[in-house]
Order: sequence, then structure tokens, then C-alpha cells
Amino acid sequence: RNRVREYLVWRVLDRAIDWFVLRQGQYDRLPIGPDGIYRSEVFPGLWLDPEALVGSDLARVLEVLQGGIAGPEHAAFVAQLARAGGAA
Repeated sequence: RNRVREYLVWRVLDRAIDWFVLRQGQYDRLPIGPDGIYRSEVFPGLWLDPEALVGSDLARVLEVLQGGIAGPEHAAFVAQLARAGGAA
């Protein structure tokens, strides 16, 4: 009933991250982009480089995230939240 729409699993021993998205009542793996980046379907602009994260390259993790939140899709999402009273 109150299912989370997306979630991540960090498989520490495998040094891997899996991203799942709820579609038609079941969780499917979110496909990773050809550039190796996950892009959220629920939160526009939420991008993650899983290789950088498991490799502790936090500068790259931040660079990828900032690239996502700099895009027009994220700006539209933030504006929508603000109109709905969901953003500070």
C-alpha cells in the first residue's frame, strides 16, 4: 500500500550498487545509462555514479550529482514542489 517508489541496495561485499524502481506493482532494476550513471525516475536530477561511490571517489559522486541538479528537469521538479508547498 505505501510502497517506496525507488530504493538503492549497496552490496558491500560485491562492491556494487543496485537501484530499483516500482513499476506496475513490482520492483524492477533501474537500467544504468551508457555512461555508467543511474538517473532517478522519481526525483529528476538525482544522478549517481555507482562506481565512484563504491570506489570512495566522493569528488566524482558530487560532480555527477551536481550535473543532475543543474539540469532543467530538476529545476522544473523543484518549482513543482514549491507550488505544491513541498519545498522550503
